Amino acid sequence: MKKRAGSSDTSLVWSSEQGRICPGCGKPVAGCVCRSAKARSAGDGIVRVRRETKGRGGKTVTVVTGVSRDEAGIKALAGELKRRCGTGGTVKDGDIEIQGDHADLLVAELAGLGFTVKRAGG
Repeated sequence: MKKRAGSSDTSLVWSSEQGRICPGCGKPVAGCVCRSAKARSAGDGIVRVRRETKGRGGKTVTVVTGVSRDEAGIKALAGELKRRCGTGGTVKDGDIEIQGDHADLLVAELAGLGFTVKRAGG
């Protein structure tokens, strides 16, 4: 990486080999370690459970956010919650999405697992 004349702090932001580069850690955005660490530690320690229907063709989905675990831990918790509800679901961007309206059951289940849980969104 070359520095331009008159510029004291220039960093690489794009590479033809790797695409976009994270300015924080200098790694490709797909393998960035600094953003994922910030995303996990940004929460306030409260797990929030809400019901969504917007943008899902009228289908109801219960979303669990704010779980302070690593990616593998979140996926394991999602599997346990899906089995408890007897339905499908997924993990997207650190949020657990469970198909159907299971907010009350999930609040009770997460509280039993030792999480501080709040019902969000009415």
